[in-house]
Amino acid sequence: MRIGQTSFVVFASKLLASALGFVATLYFARTLGAEVLGQYALVLALVAWLSLAGNLGVSAAITKRMSEGTEPDAYATAGAVVIAALGVFLAVATLLFDDAVNAYVGVPVAPFVVVLLIVGLLQSITSSTLNGERKVHVSGLLSPVGTGIRSFVQIGLVVAGFGLVGMLAGYAVATLLVALAGLAVVSARLTRPSREHFEKLYEYAKFSWLGGLKSRSFNDVDVLLLGVFVQSSLVGVYSAAWSIAQFLTLFDSAVSSTLFPELSRADAEGNRRVVAGLVEQSLTYGGLILIPGLFGSFLLAERILRIYGPEFVQGATVLWILVLATLVYGYQKQLLNALNGIDEPRTAFRINAAFIATNVALNVLLISALGVVGAATATALSAGVGTVLALSALRSEVDFAVPFGEILRQFLSATMMALTVVGSETVIETVTTLNHNFATVVLLVTVGAATYFLTLLGISGTFRTTFRENSPL
Repeated sequence: MRIGQTSFVVFASKLLASALGFVATLYFARTLGAEVLGQYALVLALVAWLSLAGNLGVSAAITKRMSEGTEPDAYATAGAVVIAALGVFLAVATLLFDDAVNAYVGVPVAPFVVVLLIVGLLQSITSSTLNGERKVHVSGLLSPVGTGIRSFVQIGLVVAGFGLVGMLAGYAVATLLVALAGLAVVSARLTRPSREHFEKLYEYAKFSWLGGLKSRSFNDVDVLLLGVFVQSSLVGVYSAAWSIAQFLTLFDSAVSSTLFPELSRADAEGNRRVVAGLVEQSLTYGGLILIPGLFGSFLLAERILRIYGPEFVQGATVLWILVLATLVYGYQKQLLNALNGIDEPRTAFRINAAFIATNVALNVLLISALGVVGAATATALSAGVGTVLALSALRSEVDFAVPFGEILRQFLSATMMALTVVGSETVIETVTTLNHNFATVVLLVTVGAATYFLTLLGISGTFRTTFRENSPL
């Protein structure tokens, strides 16, 4: 597998998916307002946490055991059985406590929560199986297909007047179709697993489940707690800012998804030198997009959020703090990905536990004091704690060097980008007659991105080599 090309395929797929999702979210924000967008975010956050309980690390265990190359069919079947059983239990429990679910969101959505839970778990089975078969690029390509279907169906239903119901129904339809498409590509076949296969999955999942909880804690615990402390409209503002920050994580997520099966295979073969090289690659390129994104979000936050509508501008400070949080968390994710790849889930478990405890405690403390800004700050601080712990733990297992030089070059390139963006914005405001916010944002982002990558190509021999080796030209 060519790591760079596979990462780019996954990144390009996620980029297209996020672009489609951005257009849909923008339409919903401008058409339905922040309150409905906040209710939608609360439903998805609730489903995400229920899905975590319906998975319990089994998806990660499926990918890990299948990637080792021994009896993949049995591991895929065993994992599917466990997830299906947990899913049925949670679906019944949700329906039994539907009043509490409806009261939390503010509208009757319990049946949609059940449907989204079931189709989401089905998709997690197919995705983990594809990743375990080292078909990361296929799994990545299914993402824009699903997002495209979801966006078109959701927009159509919202235009027809279905509002929040249409958004949830579109999400369910798209997730189901992507899951079924993934099943059609999976090579693994149902077979009768032995008790040993369940036990091997359990050995990995009993620690890796906390990794999923860590991810949900980073992505959703702030949204869930904001649903308790603030009104739905502010949740909508926060969710809009969060969606922009998550858009910038696409490349680092592509890198970690691509490298995990390679790390697992190298460790299974006892080749720690290869493992060290892969870790250094992941840290070199983990912040490739997020570092300029941090500079850009600080400079253009108000302009970007104004695209969603005037009420969203109040999230400008939240936006750049969340981008900072995703940058720090991105490095943590690469380090923990390596720990899991070398079959050290116990260590990752302890780090994830510390991160989750810190994140929840800081969110409760800072949301009550600072509102949405407190939620973003808590997320950033807890990400920093987790990153320090993960770096220390991985260095005790693998002899690798942190590529400080390359990271510094990325910051220098981003600084040059920021100066160019500030100068360009000044010219636009004082010299030209361009008075359209969206067009201005597009122009400034384009100029900034070009400046960043051209500068990085000029000052980084490593980036030039990587670009040349993985370029299709």
